[in-house]
Amino acid sequence: MALKKLVLKPGVNRENTRYTNEGGWFESEKVRFRQGTPEKIGGWARISVSYFEGVCRSLWNWITLDNLNLIGLGTNLKFYLENGGNYYDITPIREAAVLSNPFKTTINSTTVTVTDASHGAVTGDYVTFSNVATVGGLDLNNEYSLTFVDTNTYTITAASQASSTVAAGGGTTVQAIYEINVGLAYEIPLTGWGAGPWNSGTWGYGGTSTSALRLWSQSNFGEDLIIGYRGSPIYYWDASFGVSKSTFTVTIASPAVVTATIGLVNGTPVKLTNTGYPSALPTGLTVGTTYYVINASGFTFNLAATVGGAAINTTGSQSGTHYILSNAIPVTSLSGASDVPIIQNFIYVSDVSRFVFAFGCNDYGSSIQNPMLIRWSDQESVVNWTPSATNQAGSVTLSHGSSIITSIQTRQEIVVWTDSAIYSLQYIGQPVVWSSQLLGDNISILGQNAVAQASGVIYWMGVDKFYSYDGRVNTLNCDLRRYIYQDINLNQNQQVFASTNEGFNEVWFFYCSTGSNSVDKYVVYNYLEKVWYYGTMGRTAWLDSGLRDYPIAATYTYNLVNQEYGLDNNETGTPAGIEAYISSCEFDIDDGDKFGFVWRMLPDLTFSGSDASPTPEVTFTLYPMQNSGSGTGTPAVKPVDQLTGAQYTVTEGFTGQINTRVRGRQLILKVGSNNLGTQWQLGSTRIDIRPDGRR
Repeated sequence: MALKKLVLKPGVNRENTRYTNEGGWFESEKVRFRQGTPEKIGGWARISVSYFEGVCRSLWNWITLDNLNLIGLGTNLKFYLENGGNYYDITPIREAAVLSNPFKTTINSTTVTVTDASHGAVTGDYVTFSNVATVGGLDLNNEYSLTFVDTNTYTITAASQASSTVAAGGGTTVQAIYEINVGLAYEIPLTGWGAGPWNSGTWGYGGTSTSALRLWSQSNFGEDLIIGYRGSPIYYWDASFGVSKSTFTVTIASPAVVTATIGLVNGTPVKLTNTGYPSALPTGLTVGTTYYVINASGFTFNLAATVGGAAINTTGSQSGTHYILSNAIPVTSLSGASDVPIIQNFIYVSDVSRFVFAFGCNDYGSSIQNPMLIRWSDQESVVNWTPSATNQAGSVTLSHGSSIITSIQTRQEIVVWTDSAIYSLQYIGQPVVWSSQLLGDNISILGQNAVAQASGVIYWMGVDKFYSYDGRVNTLNCDLRRYIYQDINLNQNQQVFASTNEGFNEVWFFYCSTGSNSVDKYVVYNYLEKVWYYGTMGRTAWLDSGLRDYPIAATYTYNLVNQEYGLDNNETGTPAGIEAYISSCEFDIDDGDKFGFVWRMLPDLTFSGSDASPTPEVTFTLYPMQNSGSGTGTPAVKPVDQLTGAQYTVTEGFTGQINTRVRGRQLILKVGSNNLGTQWQLGSTRIDIRPDGRR
């Protein structure tokens, strides 16, 4: 019998039996298709040794006028800006307080009890103390994650044990700054009374739902950043503050003159703090209070309690180092703020004429959230949301669905998803300004981040299938649909996210498998070759930005990694080989009516891009079968290794042939690697078969 060339169809197909899909691929792990043939995906490496707090669900990249290449990074605990591998905390501040002897210590214990009446904190919240005198031998001038005890007390964990018991200490002017309440890292299923929507289900039976995880949305307004999480106000970060708090000095005078290390314009809201002990602002200024810049000239200015108000006078004395905080602030505190939404589920800034959108927000004059309401600001304004005949602020309420899930901008429209429909918003000018059009009904989307755009086409993952939008809504044919939706944890649907890998013409969808509360699997659609493949990988967010050299992904080890970087898994700083393989469907030896004996295999592959050392190696495995329902026999496993140094030559050298002993009617071919420094692409392997009788 002649040599048989194994040329298999590109893509992985699990919509039928392994035998029915003869001539294709059935399983994959960290393998993609290029020009119709499978190859191992690239590696990844952490961008730095720094880490952030919490599980990241949102990434956004832009460059400021000062040429800072920034990534906005929203976690369930904080919001950061990444620059140069460092993570800068700009989490909005919830409130500030001045406390009198709030600390209680116990000898030989690291647990410190803090008293603050009606503190409003929850377990996991962050609080920063300053101007704290030593308590029980402890220096508590630092930031802490707290544990809720009751409405008036909570505990923190000191860096060392207290040397004595103190009932109440720290001083009479302890300064405390609380960041916004933290959110959940994953959805918590709820069952019973109050778990489901009001008036749903049968009387006498409890409902089911989930407690939502923290999901941020973010968008640029010029070089500045607008952020918010589902159910929060809208926050604003001003790039003129820089990525970290900056020092200033202030005179004790009437009025007080502030000299800063950054230049600020009139009307800019600022919050002040200081560090260490003793540390105090002069009388007239308070830590954590919002003040407004007036009479600005270069790096000097006065402060006022209101926009354009009277300059503040200072008296008394001051100590410590003073700082202007760089944390994001509510848009409602900006100069000129008018009818700004105080609660929203998703925010977006349009490229067309630059409007700020709030989806699922409160109406004018109301504090009640309407999950189907869309409002937008006046053109080129963050602060003016009051409609009038002289501006373009406005609103529209969608009718199909019960809640707006997400939106994305494409070409000349903004596409909006509710939980049951998809809409288009198009700018048409006054008086309507933005018109809404229903694009499709009975359309689902799994979550806020389950959508991506590539080459002008939008792709998203629905509750039971995949979709695309290129001017009309299409069901995306998926050769892995049944496999994916039979192994997905829909109770964690809000964790689903999608992004692109434009360098390889791919859209990646990440999700939690059945029984997992963490994202552990992915499925990829190659929109150029129109094929699918899948694998396992733990990621929480992904950003494919033209402003960075590689796609950026967030991990469960609380750092960012460069994807498609190198050949190995270097997430923790210690390189490890990547388990990558692909296995075929069952294919007949000859016509499948006779047993065949495979006595040798002639592999065809390239190791181009592999490291010189160690020697790259790929393992070929042949699984023989008596028939399609018999199960596999003893596999023949053979390694194929490249000749030393061949990756540097034009003609690559590797094992020419493998002698093997395999007999059966059908075969399954598996190709894989797990060693360091290996990159491979499979070609058209051939097998040599001898007749072996009929049974």
